[in-house]
Amino acid sequence: STMVIFNLSSFNPDIFILVGIPGLEQFHIWIGIPFCIIYLVAVVGNSILLYLIIVERSLHESMFFFLSLLASTDLVLSTAGVPKTLSIFWLGAREITFTGCLTQMFFLHYSFVLDSAILLAMAFDRYVAICSPLRYTTILSPRAIMKIIVGICFRSFCIILPDVFLLKRLPFCQKRIIPHTYCEHIGVARLSCADISINIWYGFAVPIMTVISDVILIAVSYTLILHAVFHLPSHAARQKALGTCGSHVCVILMFYTPAFFSILAHRFGHNVPRTFHIMFANLYIVIPPALNPIVYGIKTKQIRDKVIILFSPKAIQ
Repeated sequence: STMVIFNLSSFNPDIFILVGIPGLEQFHIWIGIPFCIIYLVAVVGNSILLYLIIVERSLHESMFFFLSLLASTDLVLSTAGVPKTLSIFWLGAREITFTGCLTQMFFLHYSFVLDSAILLAMAFDRYVAICSPLRYTTILSPRAIMKIIVGICFRSFCIILPDVFLLKRLPFCQKRIIPHTYCEHIGVARLSCADISINIWYGFAVPIMTVISDVILIAVSYTLILHAVFHLPSHAARQKALGTCGSHVCVILMFYTPAFFSILAHRFGHNVPRTFHIMFANLYIVIPPALNPIVYGIKTKQIRDKVIILFSPKAIQ
């Protein structure tokens, strides 16, 4: 069947073949089930979160505006990858057009870089809330929040858009088989029969530098937050301050730990099996989006109370 694919691919230059998870083809149907469940959890969880933040006036604060942006971005991140993955696993729909491939790649990378920027904005929000609470509403006015949101969306767009043009300029000769469940920049670039050093350089350096600078700035804001918290007079005040940061810290760790692990494994783990890389890359676009609303729902009192009201029998009557 591989020969047939090769012959087909030389005739239709616009079609790429997504293999799925190489080596685990016979388990695709089974692997799809947990993916589908986690994806549904992500969609339902983030949708409930968005609904509550829009409907509840008490949640119209900067922290929740950023949280609603995170929920929207997580929906984009998981939806850009998972439905296509499931169609490969369950329907054997392995073909994707070059345009479809570029579109999927753009949204996956864009939402990833945007997620990182939102976590930075949320760290800044917590910093202002704890380090200068009296000026919180003046510093993070609705106008300032809009500027931050537009700024980080635009920044992410500018970082990822060149990837599209860097791929469009490449010639693809024969092999159009992508050993993955979705299109990502370097994976597609590697299929080209031209020099891809600029793709490797840009695709590796720019997002990494962006994400690393976000991590450094988040670390700085948390260092300042902890410094401020430990100077608070009462134990109760310290607990409350740390409580408001707890969910954010959990989400940060869930987002960056696997990301760096994956990057390092790609860079240095040449003996890490490819099956593992691809399985991990798939879990990555679905698990943080599924867990974020759960973490915020459990750890943030305002959201927890609203969820209880939403699902209590009294509310239904």
